[in-house]
Amino acid sequence: MKAITIPEFGGADVLRLDEVELPEPGPGQVSIDVAYAGANFAEILYRQGVVDVPLPFVPGIEVSGRIRALGPGVEGLRVGQPVAALTIVDSGGYAEAVVTSADLVAPLDGHDLGLGVAAALPSNSTTAFLVLDRVARIEPGESVLVHAAAGGVGSQLGQAARLLGAGRVVGTVGSPAKIETAKAFGYDEVVLRELAAEAGRFDVVVDMVGGPARRGSLDLLAAMGRMVVMGNASGAEDVGISANELWFTNKTVSGFNLAAFSAAFPAQAGRALRRAVAAAAGGELRVQVESLRLEQAAEAHRRIESGRTTGKLVLEVERIQEPSGADEAVI
Repeated sequence: MKAITIPEFGGADVLRLDEVELPEPGPGQVSIDVAYAGANFAEILYRQGVVDVPLPFVPGIEVSGRIRALGPGVEGLRVGQPVAALTIVDSGGYAEAVVTSADLVAPLDGHDLGLGVAAALPSNSTTAFLVLDRVARIEPGESVLVHAAAGGVGSQLGQAARLLGAGRVVGTVGSPAKIETAKAFGYDEVVLRELAAEAGRFDVVVDMVGGPARRGSLDLLAAMGRMVVMGNASGAEDVGISANELWFTNKTVSGFNLAAFSAAFPAQAGRALRRAVAAAAGGELRVQVESLRLEQAAEAHRRIESGRTTGKLVLEVERIQEPSGADEAVI
C-alpha cells in the first residue's frame, strides 16, 4: 500500500511517499481503509526525532475511513462500517490502511458527519474533553484560559469548556490576525498572548505553548486553580515549577499526553472520542477543516510548524463518496 514515511529525522522535506506492507489486525484490533488522516504537531515531533521512533516510520495519529477487517475477539463493529479512529498508540495513519485497537474506534453510523470532518475529531476534540473533564475536573461556572486558541486543539477546548458548563472562557493567540478566527470557537474574549496577564485570574489554564506562557500561566491561576500542560509548541526550554510555590498558593499543575493516555486507558479514550463525534454531529462542536492530498504531507507540516494554520488540516488519502452536504466544512 502507499504511505508517507519518515526515512530519517529532519525537516518536512524528509517525508516520502513509499510502498509499505499492508497491516493486518491482531486480537482486539481492526484495520481501516483510510479516507482522511489528520495532520498534527505530534507528527512533526516524530519527524524531528523529538520522540524516539523506529525508522522508517509511518506517522499519523488519527483517521477516518471504513473498517477493512476485524481482528479476533472484536465485537460491535463490522467490515465496511464508516468510523473515526485514534491511531496514536502505534501511529501509521498517513497510509491507505492502518491498524488500531477496537476500543479507539468511533462508529459514524447514524451521524450526519462527513469523513473529512470526522478525521479532525479523534485527536483534538477527544483531547479537549479529556483535558477539561478528566484532568482539570472543571466545575460548572468556572473560568478557563486556553493558549493557542485558534489552533486545532485550541479551537476545540473553548467549545468543550462551554459544553462542560464553564463560565468565562478566554483564549490567547500569537498574532492579531488570529483573534477573529478564535472568537468563532466559543471564546468570550480572545487576547494576544503577551497581554494574558491583563485578563484576570482563572480556575483552569490549558497550556500547549510552553516558555514564557507557561510561567505566566501559573501566575494567572486563582487559588485552587489547575494548569494542564499538554505541549511545547514554542520549542522553548523546559520551565521549572516550584513545588513549594504550589503548596503555599493552593495551585495544581498536571500533564496530559494523549498517546500515553490512550495506551493506558483505551476504553476511556474511546468513550471521549465517541462523545466528540456525537457533539460534532449534533452541531454542538464546530470544526474548521482544510483538506490537502496525502502527497502534500510536507506542506501540511510546514504550515503547522510556521504557526500559520487555524482550525485543522487533514490529508485526503482516498476519495470516498460523502453524504450530501458533508463537504461544506472542508475547505
